[in-house]
Amino acid sequence: MFLHLGNDVVIPKRDIVAILNVRVENSPVNREFMELARSEKIVQVIADKGKEKSIVLTSNRIYVSPISCSTLKKRAGMLVFNGE
Repeated sequence: MFLHLGNDVVIPKRDIVAILNVRVENSPVNREFMELARSEKIVQVIADKGKEKSIVLTSNRIYVSPISCSTLKKRAGMLVFNGE
C-alpha cells in the first residue's frame, strides 16, 4: 500500500519509519538532525513555505509535508500513542 503525502508525492507505507509533527524541529537535537539531513540532501520539502505540518521519515529520505501528522497517521492506518 501507498501513502499520499501531498503535492503529488506518494510513498510505499512499508518505507515509513516515523511521522512527526513539524514542531519537533524546535528541539535542539531534532534541529541538528534536520540540518545534517539537509546538508546530505535527503530532505524533500513538498509543502509551500509556512504550510509545513509534518515530517515523514522513511528508510532513505525525509519529507516535509503540508498534511498534518494525525491525518497522515490515519491514512496510513498507524497506531497513535500520544492520546490522539
